[in-house]
Amino acid sequence: MIEINHLNLIDLIAIIALISFTIVLCIWQGFGLGFAFAIAAAKSIIQLLILGYTLDFILALNNILAAVVILILMLTLCAITARNSITKKAPFILPLLWASMFMSTAGVLLYANFLIFQPKSWYVPQYIIPLGAMVLNSTMSTAILTGECLIRRMYSSQLEIETHLSLGANPQQATTSLRQEVTRTAFLPIINQMAVAGIFIPPGFMNGILISGVVQYSRPLQAASHQIVLLFMMATANLLTIVLLTQSLCYNLFNTEAQLK
Repeated sequence: MIEINHLNLIDLIAIIALISFTIVLCIWQGFGLGFAFAIAAAKSIIQLLILGYTLDFILALNNILAAVVILILMLTLCAITARNSITKKAPFILPLLWASMFMSTAGVLLYANFLIFQPKSWYVPQYIIPLGAMVLNSTMSTAILTGECLIRRMYSSQLEIETHLSLGANPQQATTSLRQEVTRTAFLPIINQMAVAGIFIPPGFMNGILISGVVQYSRPLQAASHQIVLLFMMATANLLTIVLLTQSLCYNLFNTEAQLK
């Protein structure tokens, strides 16, 4: 097993000195980013320390209810962030984002937990929470891109959609090509991520397993296997999020008379 020193206060002071150098460099060069970087650094320190203490408490409990609560909290924060990032709003967009991300993430997480990882106890928080968080982060980005593209295209293509409707198409038929275009746009980032995974630079999850030095997973081949599983989980969850979100948004953007709201 790889021996890794635990970070202490002195280590944190050393890294703060590195951050301070970066801030000074920003100010000296006149980038105008010194204050913003300092605020971001302070927020990241506080947020990560709070998260560390919270996860330490949750993992010590080894309780499925505690793990579910923290995942639902993460999901809600991701849904709110996605809603706030979409410039054009739509009816019920927050619950639609929440539901689509919940169903896609829960589906792939349960599948991987029961059929692939198969831990001794099915609700091991050490698996569920990190994997759920990484999949949620990926689906959040996809949901933002999907919602932004779909809503903009729906209103910019209003004349085209209304022409289809006037010829007897229902809302789902009138928006088929639009939804397909949005799906291709939103799904492309994860395809590109998979295409370049492992080229020269090991992906983040794989690096984390290697650095952690956990006995059964510290070998590079095992770390690569886990990274493959995570990539496929994210890809499946992303596509499910896109399909669920485009279908539900298209439904909610029309009134009972099949007219755009």
